[in-house]
Amino acid sequence: DIVKDPKFILGGATRTDICQGDLGDCWLLAAIASLTLNEKTLARVVPLDQNFGPGYAGIFHFQFWQHNEWLDVVIDDRLPTFKGRLVFLHSAELNEFWSALLEKAYAKLNGSYESLKGGSTIEAMEDFTGGIGEMYDVKAAPDNFYEILEKALKRCSMVGCSIDTSSAAESEARTPFGLVKGHAYSVTGIEEVNYRGRQVKLIRIRNPWGQVEWNGPWSDNSPEWRSVSPSEQRRLSQAAQDDGEFWMKFEDFKVHFDKVEICNLTPDALEDSTAHKWEVTIHQGSWVRGATAGGCRNFLETFWTNPQIKLHLTEKDDGQDDCTFIAALMQKGRRKLKKLGAEMLTIGYSIYESPGRDGHLGKDFFRYHPSKARSKTYINLREVSHRFKLPPGDYILIPTTFEPHQEADFCLRIFSEKKAITKDLDENVAIDLPEPPHPTPSPQETEEEKQFRALFEQISGKDMETSAEELEYVLNAVLKKTKNIKFKNLSLISCRNIISLMDTSGNGKLEFSEFKVFWEKMKKWINIFLQFDFDKSGSMSSYELRGALKAAGYQLNNYLLQLIVLRYSDEQFQIEFDDFLNCLIRLENASRVFQALSAKNKEFINLNIGE
Repeated sequence: DIVKDPKFILGGATRTDICQGDLGDCWLLAAIASLTLNEKTLARVVPLDQNFGPGYAGIFHFQFWQHNEWLDVVIDDRLPTFKGRLVFLHSAELNEFWSALLEKAYAKLNGSYESLKGGSTIEAMEDFTGGIGEMYDVKAAPDNFYEILEKALKRCSMVGCSIDTSSAAESEARTPFGLVKGHAYSVTGIEEVNYRGRQVKLIRIRNPWGQVEWNGPWSDNSPEWRSVSPSEQRRLSQAAQDDGEFWMKFEDFKVHFDKVEICNLTPDALEDSTAHKWEVTIHQGSWVRGATAGGCRNFLETFWTNPQIKLHLTEKDDGQDDCTFIAALMQKGRRKLKKLGAEMLTIGYSIYESPGRDGHLGKDFFRYHPSKARSKTYINLREVSHRFKLPPGDYILIPTTFEPHQEADFCLRIFSEKKAITKDLDENVAIDLPEPPHPTPSPQETEEEKQFRALFEQISGKDMETSAEELEYVLNAVLKKTKNIKFKNLSLISCRNIISLMDTSGNGKLEFSEFKVFWEKMKKWINIFLQFDFDKSGSMSSYELRGALKAAGYQLNNYLLQLIVLRYSDEQFQIEFDDFLNCLIRLENASRVFQALSAKNKEFINLNIGE
């Protein structure tokens, strides 16, 4: 409908096919321009066996890497237009559509075109390659930065660059030299040129707008090119066209640009001259509000509740005393949630030396032990990655958001030269309860017991047995008078669960002796609750629930803990005593059922063995 003779790709997919439209996704377009420099990588993302020819069915498909798997995204061929012209990404050739269709597929992957507004070039680069990103501050770059970029482009790494802004008002503001602040550019070449008898280092940059170029030394029409031979100009593909691509002196590049993003197709260090075979391990996890979203080390009271991943570095690098690895922490699916108001969370991680025991490490460990290494910074990017060298051994990596109570799924990738083993330092589900005491009459009642007997007799009547309705009245009357705990109300269902737990005679009621056993149990639970109410507010933080349940005899894994927190904590991540009591009653009932079933299974297995 737009043109008479549409083509998927016309004369090869090149960086001049990428011209930005009205959508603020220059970060994506800079990555697509870099993608065209590697035919093999391009063919993976943009399968070339599709066109508008015979058998065309109105659909196209593209492939993107997402959290350790390649997804095939299928789209139709309808594109946003205004007066017959494409509104968003388009090619310089009006009848070429591969780049516009690729942008649409990426928008579908992320939920909408709108979700593509604003981002980091390295994010799209990783989605095109499954590679690992590294960022450089140009002003603090190493002395061999030119060689690093040269090696990156030779290895087909994808390279982007940008100029920082000091305020939102500076976004896409043009400098006197024709450069755009807060705008994503692609680095498409790096060469040395013979200029008046000496070698000059040049770098080629592309603006995804397809126009607006550098106007300083070595720009398209600058006098420097007159002193360069025509053959040298042909070698550099130098042409004075307003196509958004330009050369500039490397020294000028370091003065005017602030940030360089490199996505390596392998994690080989660009400073290193030898290629390595890298081992990759992947860990998927979640931060859940109130349970495992503890925030960074600044928040010690909750930091220890974050997911903990054990990292076992097995062997030294060849000829080295340490183990090299890259830890890359990625938050998942945030761009898709943009339409709901979600932004990228500020994330990072810390690495501690393992104390040599399994099981979730507690608050005191982090209070008294400093980290061995950590991410360079906490930042609101999709992925934070850094290269480390540590001696062989066991380490604990703690991935976190900066602030506590922030929910997200994450993917942690560990790239290492030698085999590294990761394991979630989660608790095994275990129950360690004392044998329930049998109700026995006490030879001499305490004053407290006498008061309870009087109240019990008053409620239960002559039969000295209490029903669920009567138990509800008794417990609510007693617990509302208990000091130092916040208590709303015990429901009738909770009281039925208590009777189910304590009724040894099977008559559906509690005798006084059975009630006494339960009361001893509840006194122990009240003491545990008070012990873990660290701020003495009368309620317990949901982040302390893991420790409180462990003190009561229940060791739970992250999944079960998250479910319990969702069920029993309030909006401020607090648990009052009635909810804590309900939780323990249900856990104890469930454990009794589990133990009974285990005993039955054991009996069944023994019978089979006997037969």
